[in-house]
Amino acid sequence: MDSGSVVGLMEDRRRCRLTTLRVIRGVLCLLVLVLTAFVLLVYCGFWTAVILRFFSVHHSRKASAFFFGSWIALWPFFFEKINKTKVVFSGDQVPAKERVLLIANHRTEVDWMYLWDLALRKGCHGYIKYILKSSLMKLPVFGWVFYMMEFIPVERKWGVDASTVRDMLSKFTDPRDPLWLAVFPEGTDFTEQKCKKSQKYASENGLPALKNVLLPKTKGFYACLENLRGSLDAVYDITIGYRHRCPSFLDNVYGVDPAEVHIHVNRVSLSELPTSEVEVSSWLMNTFSLKDKKLSDFYREGHFPREGSEQALSQSKCVVNFIFVMILTGTCTYFTFYSSIWFRIYVSSVCAYMASASCFHFRPTPIFRF
Repeated sequence: MDSGSVVGLMEDRRRCRLTTLRVIRGVLCLLVLVLTAFVLLVYCGFWTAVILRFFSVHHSRKASAFFFGSWIALWPFFFEKINKTKVVFSGDQVPAKERVLLIANHRTEVDWMYLWDLALRKGCHGYIKYILKSSLMKLPVFGWVFYMMEFIPVERKWGVDASTVRDMLSKFTDPRDPLWLAVFPEGTDFTEQKCKKSQKYASENGLPALKNVLLPKTKGFYACLENLRGSLDAVYDITIGYRHRCPSFLDNVYGVDPAEVHIHVNRVSLSELPTSEVEVSSWLMNTFSLKDKKLSDFYREGHFPREGSEQALSQSKCVVNFIFVMILTGTCTYFTFYSSIWFRIYVSSVCAYMASASCFHFRPTPIFRF
């Protein structure tokens, strides 16, 4: 049986039935995530990511990483502890708080969320950033979070995106700031139709025909490597596989899938990477060819090699963080609705600022420095 048939069987299997209880629990979890994000943005993020930035970009990022990291930590808590999704890490055990560039395959719309599970274990969940579709920056609340955390918005056309990407990258070179910059070189999530188009392009251009991933786009990856090479410690090559069914966002919310998420990490030292654009492109293409084979083996065997590279999340730490975020959210919500009208005016003003700032991509420039 080939890998495509195995994937097909996996797609037909659900881990759990969608029950009324799961729907209610999922909706409650989603409401908690939206409400906590909104409160942290208005009462904490605005001061750390906007006001403090007038004085120090480094201290602004450090303070923002604390509050937004507390919010991001809720997602792995819900995935692993509430929905009981098993997250299995394999490959290299990586050090904590390195400055790294991450490249990963893009199987579905939720891949990027599971990178938070790894980042949380390494204490970098508040510093992880993504290159993502610019339309996502316009989402209410979540788009504002992406803006505050300095995600890089792109149109997925390099002629349009090159100046934006390089401008943002030039602001991430301070070695005092931990950085996890995540890139999905395929540019879009994997589907059978997209795979056929990718294979056709490969055959017409003498490139490898890949079955489980799309051909990677190399220009964005090279730009990241070129601009950040002097301040990075490594590149993490991450391969994500799902058992027994590839999940959607709502599958995650309701806890019906995935049964298991397998994340294989290969740490590549900067000294192992070439410097010229042609050689970097060749390295990335070869890396995705190996990733394609690794996924074929995963679909056949049900696991990646060298499992057990990371420990399980600490339930006590997750609960303490959850309580902290909920107390902070409850307190700020109380002041918003039951205290002075000035709180409501403040909230409205901050919302207006965040909506315009995330839409038009402007952020403060430091005036004073400390």
